[in-house]
Amino acid sequence: QVQLVESGGGLVQAGGSLRLSCAASGRTFSSYAMGWFRQAPGKEREFVAAISWSGGNTYYTDSVKGRFTISRDNAKNTMYLQMNSLKPEDTAVYSCAARGGGIYSRSVHEYDYWGQGTQVTVSS
Repeated sequence: QVQLVESGGGLVQAGGSLRLSCAASGRTFSSYAMGWFRQAPGKEREFVAAISWSGGNTYYTDSVKGRFTISRDNAKNTMYLQMNSLKPEDTAVYSCAARGGGIYSRSVHEYDYWGQGTQVTVSS
C-alpha cells in the first residue's frame, strides 16, 4: 500500500506560480513511477505530467510543456509539480498517482494509488 497526500494548491492570478507537493508513505516510493493528473468541473480527469522511478525521465501533456516541471526527491518520498505562467484553463483539482513497475503511463487506469487531490484556481 502507498498513501499519497497532495498539498500546495490555492488561488492565484493568471501568470502566477504554484508548487504542488505529493508526499508518499508506505511501500518503497522509489519503485513507483509517479504522475500528476487534473480534473476540471464537468470534464474527465486528464494526464498532466509523469516521472520515472529514478526521476531521469519526465513526460508532459502538450498544454503544459515549458510551463510546468515535475520532479521527485526519493530520499524525502515526495514528488513536486512546479507550475509557472498559470492560465485560467489550468483551474482543476490536481491529483498525484503512483504506478508500480517504475514505468510511466498517461492513462488514469494504469495507476495503482491516488491522493485525494488539491484545488488549483487561476483567476483571470
